[in-house]
Amino acid sequence: MKYAKHISELVGGTPLVQLTSVTVGLTATILAKVEYMNPGGSVKDRIALKMIEAAEASGELRPGGTIVEPTSGNTGVGLALVAQRKGYRCVFVCPDKVSQDKRDVLRAYGAEVIVTPTAVAPDHPNSYYSVSDRLAREIPGGWKPNQYANPNGPASHYESTGPEIWADTDGRVTHLVAGVGTGGTITGTGRYLHDVSEGRVWVIGADPAGSVYSGGDGRPYLVEGVGEDFWPTAYDPTVPDEIIAVSDADSFAMTRRLAREEGLLVGGSCGMAVEATLRYARRLQEEDPEAAASAVIVVLLPDSGRGYLSKIFNDSWMRSYGFLAADEGATVADVLRTKTGELPDLVHTHPNETVRDAISILHEYGVSQMPVVGAEPPVKIGEVAGAVSERELLDAVFSGEAELSDRVDRHMSSALPLIGSGESVESARSALQKADALMVVDDGSPVGVLTRHDLLGFLAR
Repeated sequence: MKYAKHISELVGGTPLVQLTSVTVGLTATILAKVEYMNPGGSVKDRIALKMIEAAEASGELRPGGTIVEPTSGNTGVGLALVAQRKGYRCVFVCPDKVSQDKRDVLRAYGAEVIVTPTAVAPDHPNSYYSVSDRLAREIPGGWKPNQYANPNGPASHYESTGPEIWADTDGRVTHLVAGVGTGGTITGTGRYLHDVSEGRVWVIGADPAGSVYSGGDGRPYLVEGVGEDFWPTAYDPTVPDEIIAVSDADSFAMTRRLAREEGLLVGGSCGMAVEATLRYARRLQEEDPEAAASAVIVVLLPDSGRGYLSKIFNDSWMRSYGFLAADEGATVADVLRTKTGELPDLVHTHPNETVRDAISILHEYGVSQMPVVGAEPPVKIGEVAGAVSERELLDAVFSGEAELSDRVDRHMSSALPLIGSGESVESARSALQKADALMVVDDGSPVGVLTRHDLLGFLAR
């Protein structure tokens, strides 16, 4: 009889599938390595066993210990699978941009999940890196795999992912495209393919626009599990031969296409990797048609789309971030444009400004509410810390609850509800029945605030 004694024994050996629909017009052979075929549903299954067994061997992780790790979900599932078999407790720290679906999956495997804010610096006490460090110190028997610095992450890919690609393509692979997150996948897989091909394989990193890998400043983006706002030591920057940056909008659009056209229900980082692959293949075809025709490009798809059903595959969520337009009729963007003829700059204040400053800004621009943001426009949605209103600030000052010299963040309320720039005017009217103002988002970035007064002005034109 042929069977596995535990599901964790089935990690690896994932298939290559040719992409044929989204690649129309391209002469290169483009193959997707489908990592959601791993038992935990992602490429991160590969590193979990390697890191745990190495920690056991070194004595860092002892029987009855607790595994503490900052994770966007996938690494946690892989660790939980192995931990179940070996009798370890798991505590995982997730940033708040991680979907509820993915948090629920971690809990389903028996892990404890702690959620932290995305819009804080890595060294902030509330960042998911800092919180996991503190818990690992405080919990008796706590051990942090630290996938961002653990050399066993890249090693697992050097030993498995790279050799699988080389064997399954009969050594004909010419290019590898992989997203860059913790850096382990592209470092280990890319290094192996460089070594075995004596440098012939060209390694391309796909990165969210805004991440440090592609020259950004680490400002927040919505694609999960890839990109960083710091440089992990597990990442070897000499391995990728080039990096291609892809926006949230393009990543999500391609992710939805892969499900509808290729039958591949995958996550947003997969759409990002495929979009980068297609851009490179088009460029190669224009510059060197002969090389393009003989190219075998392998793109690694890290995970399944089942953890993103409430986000990328949910039309309401996509519209609320400005990634989908209304089917017909006037839109929220049309309402904002009636003020100046184009989308106006975002009127805002900062957490460290004073209540006096905020009231002055509201008065100067003739607005009643505005967001509190941690950066200058163009602002990313993850940089919105809250909101202030003229009425609430004045009430606080006159009641004695606030001083004009107080910092704004001491008196701000929660962030305004979101509405996409492409949503219908009727959707805005319905939302404004429950809120005094809405934050308008276009392609994932806040672009303005919409109030009942604005909507009335538009309708009365």
